[in-house]
Amino acid sequence: MKKTIIAASLTIMLSANVQADTLLGLYIGGQIWANQAKGTFGEGETDQAVFNFDDEVQGSFFVALEHPIPLIPNIKIASTTLDTVGGATLSVDFTFEGTTYNATSQLDTTFDASYIDYTFYYEVFDNDLLTFDFGLTARDLDSKIKVVEQMSTQSSNLAVTGFIPLLYVNTIIGLPFTGFNIFAEANFLSYDDNSVYDYQIGVSYELLDNLAVDLDVTLGYRGVKLELNDIDNLYSDLTFEGVFIGTVVHF
Repeated sequence: MKKTIIAASLTIMLSANVQADTLLGLYIGGQIWANQAKGTFGEGETDQAVFNFDDEVQGSFFVALEHPIPLIPNIKIASTTLDTVGGATLSVDFTFEGTTYNATSQLDTTFDASYIDYTFYYEVFDNDLLTFDFGLTARDLDSKIKVVEQMSTQSSNLAVTGFIPLLYVNTIIGLPFTGFNIFAEANFLSYDDNSVYDYQIGVSYELLDNLAVDLDVTLGYRGVKLELNDIDNLYSDLTFEGVFIGTVVHF
């Protein structure tokens, strides 16, 4: 919650700066994302349990500030929530945060995760036909995982926090005289046994386009992967995928 408040405060500050300088461009967007989570987690590379997670509808938003100064990167701040619940029937013993659950045990889990991306990027192309950006993202991850054994008092809790560095790319291809654009965006990194990506592809349509403000609606598909190897004692191989609908306002 504190991180979301900080991100919202930065949005207001960036908005104030844009009003003071017409050379700056401000983008504010949000999306509603219907996703399905699947995968495993545990406290060891080989000691993981497969959980069946519920479908969820998540929200996310971003604010980006662009300027004409060549050597200083533009900045984008994005907030995403990944909350879900699930269950598992163990086929083998499973240990999580020092608690061992025996085979055939039935477990419930609550996976609450959120992250704020601080992205610094440069524009290579920026016109009506092609936009291409690249840069670096610092992902501030904050997650809490709870495992509870049904018909028992046994439970485990794990909090995972920290920054994950990612590469960032974004491209938009305009379709002349139609009002439609095709876009793709990704944050990604793979090293050792860690693999993290967050991509989205889709189409946007210009509902409003004038000197004061532009308004686009977006529709697409988004996927997030968290394959983590000993991040605050967490080992995971989780994916979240599904369709989204959103809006983007450009001042």
